[in-house]
Amino acid sequence: MSKLSEYQKKKDFLVCVDSDGCAMDTMDIKHIRCFGPCMVTEWGLEQWGQEILDRWNEINLYTMTRGINRFKGLSMALQEISGKYKEIEDLATLAEWVDNSPELSNNALQKAIDSNPDSVILKKAMSWSRAVNASITELPDEVKRPFQGVKEALAFAHEKADVAIVTSANLDAVLEEWEKYGLLPHTDIVLAQDAGSKAFCIGELIKAGYEPDHVLMCGDAPGDLDAAKKNGVFYFPILVKKEKESWTEFVAEGRDHLLDGTYAGEYQQKKIEEFLKNLGG
Repeated sequence: MSKLSEYQKKKDFLVCVDSDGCAMDTMDIKHIRCFGPCMVTEWGLEQWGQEILDRWNEINLYTMTRGINRFKGLSMALQEISGKYKEIEDLATLAEWVDNSPELSNNALQKAIDSNPDSVILKKAMSWSRAVNASITELPDEVKRPFQGVKEALAFAHEKADVAIVTSANLDAVLEEWEKYGLLPHTDIVLAQDAGSKAFCIGELIKAGYEPDHVLMCGDAPGDLDAAKKNGVFYFPILVKKEKESWTEFVAEGRDHLLDGTYAGEYQQKKIEEFLKNLGG
């Protein structure tokens, strides 16, 4: 897998694919078992645990903020918690970092901590994020599987297009999960949290020589749609709770609309409308 700076196109078309909740049936389980519970533990919120966990899942899984960066989701949740349940110390510092940092990752957070060593909340955010990553690695293999039809769809796409993983998930987790299920041979590059935002990564990939109307982003969250729109490329939604059907349609229609130049217009509009309706947008 090449680095973004070294990437070279091989085919005229490019299909970008998100990982958690799109290719891998891992998004729900990671939030329900790892992200939310680790936040409750880190900030001592057990007294209101179930209400807070339900709200965490609503923010991160089932509404138009689905797929939000982990630190943005944390900031949103803690602001609500501070207003409703328990005052969260130093919250403004986290909010400022989330709003202004060009990169939202553990590495970027560590730099912020180095610059502001007295910040309680930045250190707690790092402790939470590391606990999340550790908790994810401990999930049993049987709950970290690709959606049905994904491997076949990726192989089908790869026949005619380059395939890039473009995700905000942790790189090590992505590599482990995609390798385990034999998905990596159907990809050309893996771009995860440490590579930059999805919009940035797609933009850099386009610089390898693709025409924007030869590029498609497959995703399950509004951030995937936004990344596609910012780069003027097409979007194919993997609908929450309809993932198998979505991948079946990608093979039956989606890829060929991209290849034969009929994706723009009616088909693209239909897919976006289905996506927004599915998340209540």
